[in-house]
Amino acid sequence: MKRRLLLREPIGVALETLRSHKMRSFLMLLGIILSVSTLIVVIALISGVNGYIADRVANMGSNVFLLTRFPIITDVDEYVKANRRNKKVTWDDFESLRDNLKLPQRVGVELRIDGKVRAGAHALNDTNIRGVTANMVDIDIVTPRDGRYISEGDDQSRAPVTMIGNDLATQLFPGVDPIGHELLIDGRPFQIVGIAKTVGSAFGQSQDNFAYIPIQTYFKMYGTNDTIWLNIQARGAEWMEQTQDEARAMMRARRHLSPNEKDNFGIFDQATLMELWKNLTGVIATAMVGVVSVFLVIGGVVIMNVMLATVTERTREIGIRKALGARHNDILLQFLVEAAVMAAVGGAIGVGLAYGIAGLATATTSVPMHVPVPAVLLAELISAAVGVFFGVYPARRAASLQPIEALRQEL
Repeated sequence: MKRRLLLREPIGVALETLRSHKMRSFLMLLGIILSVSTLIVVIALISGVNGYIADRVANMGSNVFLLTRFPIITDVDEYVKANRRNKKVTWDDFESLRDNLKLPQRVGVELRIDGKVRAGAHALNDTNIRGVTANMVDIDIVTPRDGRYISEGDDQSRAPVTMIGNDLATQLFPGVDPIGHELLIDGRPFQIVGIAKTVGSAFGQSQDNFAYIPIQTYFKMYGTNDTIWLNIQARGAEWMEQTQDEARAMMRARRHLSPNEKDNFGIFDQATLMELWKNLTGVIATAMVGVVSVFLVIGGVVIMNVMLATVTERTREIGIRKALGARHNDILLQFLVEAAVMAAVGGAIGVGLAYGIAGLATATTSVPMHVPVPAVLLAELISAAVGVFFGVYPARRAASLQPIEALRQEL
């Protein structure tokens, strides 16, 4: 109770000082406000984009990993080497893994190419044409909304059928149920058997401009020279690593790689993509920490100067308090609390500004923003800590004043 009473007065004094000197208070706290708002906005952007990437870009399906010609490569020289070393993943590779792997629940194939689609007078360019095996319906994140997916019978007979995305359904068949209608894909007629659930957009780009066709029909139209993407689904999250190891071992055996030779193919999952992305955002966050630190130091120095001026203005008050029995630690605590409260108020204003910026960005742009509550608490803690750190010198100066000298100075 006593400590609570000791804190109530300096907190009240600090808030009254901010209220009675609004312009000076704003200028004093500007550095803290800018640093906190910058910190929160950057964290909100990184947090929002991380979730967005995981949900919209890196989402491969439940417990799914890819086996492809190349791993994730970020170096140009490494890519050139891999382009010479890595063989294409073929249909024979798919059949071998599908028939001989013991751990996976499913092994499917997907191939993609951009093409042109047309229905009557309506046309769309750069539509993603996807050749898939029938079991991709249980692997892929894209599922039918109406109608059906590609079937085994479609694949075996190389049927000219397609399941289309929402963009094709709404733009090529306005006001009409597309199922059963004909669609031209790169000039060849296909019957629409299904419409996919809406996927949405990623960074402003629609993810619903696609048409699924049977993989054998795809090979018939575009040939079999392209490397294929194997989508391998583990039985559960706890089986992912073992399933990847089994797939890697079989591919290495098929390619007669010795133990000291590197893989000449790539295996990666959502966690790999997210790790790569977070490494990139980590670099951005580190750079922003430097910017925020500069603002914090500037804000702290301004608070220290204002607090020094406050000590001078309140010299007589300090002398009276000491004459009435206030101890060295009482004065020290008073000024430290005042500095911390002022900085915390600046932090709170910065948090409010950051929330406003994040809300405006979310409402007017496609940039995803999410403000984590721990980031807000961290920002407030940092603000108060800056106030305490830069308030130590003014507080010690105030606490070291002698009551007689302090009272004489005001006379």
